[in-house]
Amino acid sequence: MDDDRAQSQFAAGRRDLLRKLLVLGAAAPLAGALSGAQAAAAQQYPTLRGSQPPGGLTAQPQGGPMSQPQGGPMSRPQAGLTSLQLAGQRVIFSYPGLTVPAALLRQITAGQAAGVIFFGENISGDAQIASVVGQLRQAQQQSPVPSPLLLMTDQEGGLVRRLPGAPAASEKQIGESANPAAAAGQAGTGAGQNLAGVGMNVNLAPVLDVFRKSGNFIDQFQRSYSSKAPTVTSCGKAFITAQQRTGVAATAKHFPGLGAATRSQDTDAGPVTLTVPLATLRSTDEAPYPAAISAGVRLIMASWAIYPALDAAFPAGLSPAVIGGELRGRLGYQGVTITDALEAGALTAFGTSAQRAVLAAQAGMDLILCSARDVTQGQAVTSALASAVGSGQLNPAAFAAAVQRVTALRAILH
Repeated sequence: MDDDRAQSQFAAGRRDLLRKLLVLGAAAPLAGALSGAQAAAAQQYPTLRGSQPPGGLTAQPQGGPMSQPQGGPMSRPQAGLTSLQLAGQRVIFSYPGLTVPAALLRQITAGQAAGVIFFGENISGDAQIASVVGQLRQAQQQSPVPSPLLLMTDQEGGLVRRLPGAPAASEKQIGESANPAAAAGQAGTGAGQNLAGVGMNVNLAPVLDVFRKSGNFIDQFQRSYSSKAPTVTSCGKAFITAQQRTGVAATAKHFPGLGAATRSQDTDAGPVTLTVPLATLRSTDEAPYPAAISAGVRLIMASWAIYPALDAAFPAGLSPAVIGGELRGRLGYQGVTITDALEAGALTAFGTSAQRAVLAAQAGMDLILCSARDVTQGQAVTSALASAVGSGQLNPAAFAAAVQRVTALRAILH
């Protein structure tokens, strides 16, 4: 109990720090006066109390800022945006080091960025990253796009944490605990409070991969709850529900699953093909996703592995069969999709970052994750997406629908 109390006090202190830095310093919190898009979303996403949300999805537990369901009407992107600005609503940027480059601030002020992902190299402490968040928010407030930026990181727990503090336990430790679901819920609360304490609003967690063998790719860093799908399912749902109550969106990953990857099958390093039978893919790897979707998970990240049972030619995040057919069609997911790192070695056969981004958009990915710590990567992707819509390479209606999903997500975050 002393540890819990100390953790709660620590999180409260971080939130106070952020408020002090933002209110009179770099920027005012966007949680204050609602923008037009946020006000519209507040009407379109009423908190459900004892009622069934649209689309047959189960409402999240009441009382939290993320209790609105996904799948209802979506706020529309602002009229009058240029093609580059609309394209930017689908791009997540990254940068090197501790200082935000002026080029990224200009990109945001121009309304040509959806958000930013932070890595360990961007963070030296709470005050520093809170100040950075203030700079980014100030740039966003000066842009023609009223919705808050998506400010995200990987705070899975255990070894995979960009911020110090919760959740301290890895997913594997949680899965092996006496009460895995309860422990996962505590981890979700801790992760959400930790990120919100420095102004972030999206966590690229939890991992829902069901590992096959001890020490394989996903298990070697204890990133999987279990080798048993029911345990992963219950833990993932508990983490998602608890974290989203704190106002921080959760991301289920890596669809349809990397649990079968061997220790050397790293999609960051090179191409990976997982020859899992379709029946196993659906009964084991995809098994945790219906529960995550029913819990209202805000984002789902696709893997870069190839699954011949679904598509023998394209990695999941570039495959219309996987994203449009399996995730959207068979599982009925209506939320935001996000790619894994666009510069991953698994995509060497698919051209430049710009070319990969267009393929991902064609497959049905809403957000493109440009995580090479290079602002020019995101700029090239933004230009490529805008050009692809203009040339007809990307369907304008599908493009607009993707922007709407992202806009709806941003409008309910702070």
